[in-house]
Amino acid sequence: MRTTRYFEEQVLRKRPYIKRIWCQQALANPVRREIQSDGRIRHWVYVAELGRYLRVVTLEDGETVLNAFPDRDFEEHMP
Repeated sequence: MRTTRYFEEQVLRKRPYIKRIWCQQALANPVRREIQSDGRIRHWVYVAELGRYLRVVTLEDGETVLNAFPDRDFEEHMP
């Protein structure tokens, strides 16, 4: 899994509980995938340890992780 410097230095520092395996699972088998207007891609995966969905944002290549955070508002049945 490739990551940005921002992910390594900021995201993991602010959210040390986020595990890389969760991000890998989001990329490999997301519940939903959505392309943002800027071309970045959102991937969601349910993480039982968190008790909620994790949103993983990648660059346009769909492989390089930029951001990851628990998404309080995500609902699986949303379009």
